[in-house]
Amino acid sequence: MSRRAPAVSPFGVPQRRAIHDPNETAFSRFMREQVWGPENLPGNISILTAATVFLGGIAVIRTWGELMIPA
Repeated sequence: MSRRAPAVSPFGVPQRRAIHDPNETAFSRFMREQVWGPENLPGNISILTAATVFLGGIAVIRTWGELMIPA
């Protein structure tokens, strides 16, 4: 009997096998699949960047907002 070749993506990189842990909670499975999953990571980084810029803008306006008003 011959062994199967490992699954290879179109880019030539071996694919990771899915992790199935019977003791894994629903939250940790969500984090692994939806937050840290390689197919979702670029979009999640974009959302994180947008939220950081938004909250940073609020902090800047609250801190130095009075300096922007002409006297």
